[in-house]
Amino acid sequence: MTDRDLAGLLFDLDGTLLDTAPDMADALNRLRGKHGLEPLDFALARTQVSNGAAGLLRVGFPHLDDEGREALREPYLQLYAENLVAQTTLFPGMDRVLKKLDQIGCPWGVVTNKPAYLTEPLLAGLALRSRCACVISGDTLPVRKPDPGPLLHAAKELGIKAEQAAYVGDAPRDIEAGRRAGMATVAVTYGYLEDGADPKRWQADHVIELPTDLLHVLGVRGATAG
Repeated sequence: MTDRDLAGLLFDLDGTLLDTAPDMADALNRLRGKHGLEPLDFALARTQVSNGAAGLLRVGFPHLDDEGREALREPYLQLYAENLVAQTTLFPGMDRVLKKLDQIGCPWGVVTNKPAYLTEPLLAGLALRSRCACVISGDTLPVRKPDPGPLLHAAKELGIKAEQAAYVGDAPRDIEAGRRAGMATVAVTYGYLEDGADPKRWQADHVIELPTDLLHVLGVRGATAG
């Protein structure tokens, strides 16, 4: 795919566009503290950020059963919502990617399983919401990734065909959703990978190690420009 073919680029949020792990892990540790537990190692918490509250609570409260962890879901999300952008940033190099997309007139957006009440203020807090051509959250539709529905809906909002878009993500469900939607797919290795995860086995069209690699694999002209 080249920039002549590329009519829109879509990103997963956590672990792909934004490094949200510090704030999500901090909320988990504050919740653990309320329950008399020591802070969880950040490296372990980081591997679960793409799995959302469920994944984090699973490693943060391994002694609880599913029902017990579900009872902590809302308290955890409340703590996280209080500090959405305290430490969260774009991944290094991603701002350059977004600027280049803007320069060539390629609209970009976000498709995430994160609920809108967290997604929208998070993007707004980083001055990104106004730059997004579309934002599809986990509760925008009745279905979520790996269902292709959210990606197809995003393409419709961009006014393009699905095959004219590429989807970038850091989890197997992202690549599955993109492939099922008929989009080009890009798996990232800099995201929140669980132990043993191998993005090269996800059947993505491309695998990248750095955000700026995205410009090259998509054939964006002037990719080396600032």
